[in-house]
Amino acid sequence: MKLSLIGRLGMALFASLTLGLGMTACGGGTIGYMWILGQQYNQIAGFKIDDYTGNLTQIQGSPFVTNGAFPVSIVIKPGGRYIYVINQGTGGGPTKPGTSQNIALYSVGGDGVLTFQQSYQTQGYVSMWAQMDSSGSYLYVLDKYAPSYNAVTGLFNGPNTDGNGAITAFSSDSTTGRLSLVTNAQTQFMGVNTPFFKVGPTPYMMKTSGGCLLTLNTGNTISPLSVGNGGQLLFTTTQVFPIGGASNITSINGGGSYIFLTDAGTNTIDGFTIGSGCTLTTLQGGNTTNIAGTSNPMYTLVDSTSKYVYVLNQTTTTTTSNVPFSSISAFTINSSNQQLQAISGSPYTVGSNPVCMVEDPTNQYMYVSNHNDGTVTGKVLDPTTGILSDLKRGSTFTSAGLAGCLALSGAVN
Repeated sequence: MKLSLIGRLGMALFASLTLGLGMTACGGGTIGYMWILGQQYNQIAGFKIDDYTGNLTQIQGSPFVTNGAFPVSIVIKPGGRYIYVINQGTGGGPTKPGTSQNIALYSVGGDGVLTFQQSYQTQGYVSMWAQMDSSGSYLYVLDKYAPSYNAVTGLFNGPNTDGNGAITAFSSDSTTGRLSLVTNAQTQFMGVNTPFFKVGPTPYMMKTSGGCLLTLNTGNTISPLSVGNGGQLLFTTTQVFPIGGASNITSINGGGSYIFLTDAGTNTIDGFTIGSGCTLTTLQGGNTTNIAGTSNPMYTLVDSTSKYVYVLNQTTTTTTSNVPFSSISAFTINSSNQQLQAISGSPYTVGSNPVCMVEDPTNQYMYVSNHNDGTVTGKVLDPTTGILSDLKRGSTFTSAGLAGCLALSGAVN
């Protein structure tokens, strides 16, 4: 059947609108963009997320290069227009930064395409993690080793002398995403502000929550700091908070007023609430033993409603069919006594060696990056029960070699 001129014009208009809105004939439109770090070849894999199915479709030009070496952390500026990738570099240590250690800034264009803008340097050595404050005005980058003052150069680029780490703070321009160094107004040396904020011994992860920033340090301790005016980080009354009974804390994360730690040594989840002055109070229920058969927990995610906690487990202690080798443990947070109660049907299967997890902005789907097989696992979230199930059209998507952490943006404005 031939279409009239008007009919052909109408079809063309519909097709152009469909492309412009990110819609497809078999899906429900693009609800967000996801980026996953690939540590094998220093890449960023980019995907569009389909509303109707949760399926992932590669963004044009993906994977993108990280413009540095060994990416370890990725942060999206609120609004979705800019992305920061933290490259740890190679060969770094307590005496020097690694080769190609930097912060790479990208702009997000139409259909989620990334364009490299420029790179920045932190003040310390061996970058580990990054977070933004709640307003998206400041970027904080955690380095494993703080430098010492170098009398020859007159700069802080000497070898680490006390084993402590450092946070480099930047203000983030609301229009361009460009970074400007924020110096430490509380600590001066030779009459000049120190260009970083020192934290606990050899830190490896951190979390911002409200007006607080918490670093997880070697030796199972936390350095709690408050975020002050101008992005300043202020030590609270407790400069180092020891985690009682901990064996091998592997991660810190949270949502709402909750903070959760994973302990791979005891296979437990340690829960806290954050109070005034960034104080930590153990949940009434105390530590929660992970689901039987799971082991090596490495990451937690609190859902957007603060009703559920999900734990990524890298291995198992059993060969029974009901416990996957790598998995997600799921728990409900009991609002009356704060205890964690296992959700029926978990643990859920994911790819090999899961490392990070995100929830989509419409609260329909969860996604996990799997390090060993370079994949992303997608799950459907039931908001009334917290139960996770497989996506309708396949749940595993190839991303980039040796997948690292991932980040998700629901909008670009």
